Order: sequence, then structure tokens, then C-alpha cells
Amino acid sequence: MRQLNYSELIDLYKINLQQYSIDQLRHVSEQGVWSLGQMYDHMILTALDYLDQVQRCASMSEVQLQGKTEAGDQLFCAGSFPPIKIRLPDGPENTPSNSETVDDLIRGLETVLQRMYEWEENLNAINPNYKVRHEGFGWLNAREWFVLVGMHFRHHLRQKAELEQKLEF
Repeated sequence: MRQLNYSELIDLYKINLQQYSIDQLRHVSEQGVWSLGQMYDHMILTALDYLDQVQRCASMSEVQLQGKTEAGDQLFCAGSFPPIKIRLPDGPENTPSNSETVDDLIRGLETVLQRMYEWEENLNAINPNYKVRHEGFGWLNAREWFVLVGMHFRHHLRQKAELEQKLEF
């Protein structure tokens, strides 16, 4: 089965998003589990952060020869996050908003998509040795940060399906 590219993935998320009522979007099934809205907010904010790192790489002038961590090597070798649940540390910085509307989230996804289109055209011009450190994956260049956006959206498809199962349509 062909893997969806980032544009197809974001379009899929946008289409699915329009099916939820505001109550479904904000429904928290149990303590410690995000709502669909929180998952979408997390994905948007993470994607925008990753794209900010692409920008940082593009604006550098100093080569970074350090590489990825073992986890980073495994991630990029596999081309995807492992099929496991990854729990972020508790804290306000890791608790996505549960007050966004469908329209807010669609606008956020469209912003991500627009920025990805803009960067995709320019990735080849960025020195692959200009890198920014990711806390878990090590030193990533602009293309790797860019690819990480799509990997992250694909990773959350399983969570989206699980959260949807807990809703009544």
C-alpha cells in the first residue's frame, strides 16, 4: 500500500475534522487521554515547530557535523515512528488546547500545508550540514525536520482511529 504524502495526509485530517461535532471534538474519554481536538492541536503545533527548525537550518552559516542519536537513526531508517504510544511528560507545555473549534483547527492545518509547500521548494538549497538538535533524535538537517512533519502526522492516524471509536457518530 502506498504511503500518503504530507499533502494527502493533511487533506485527510481536514476532511475527517469536518465530520465532528464540537462535543465530539472536545470529548475526553478518560483521564490522561486527549480529545480529538487536543490531538489535532498537538499535531499542528508540533508541525509548526518542526517547520521553525527548518527555518533555523536555512538561516545558519555554520556546519554541524554531529549526527543523530540511535533513536534518530532508527526513526529515519524505518521512515516512521514506532507503532507505540508515546507519552509526553505532564505539564502545561505538553497539554494541548481543548477549546479550538473545527474552523480553528482547519486554519491551523492549512497554515501547516502552506508552510510545507513553501519549504518543499527550497529544501535542496539548504546545506545538509546545517542542523538543529532534536532532544530525542539528535542533530537533524532541514530535510529531516521537514520529513518529520509527515512522519508525525502518520503516527497519529492510529490514535485518531482509537479516539473515533470512543465517539458516537
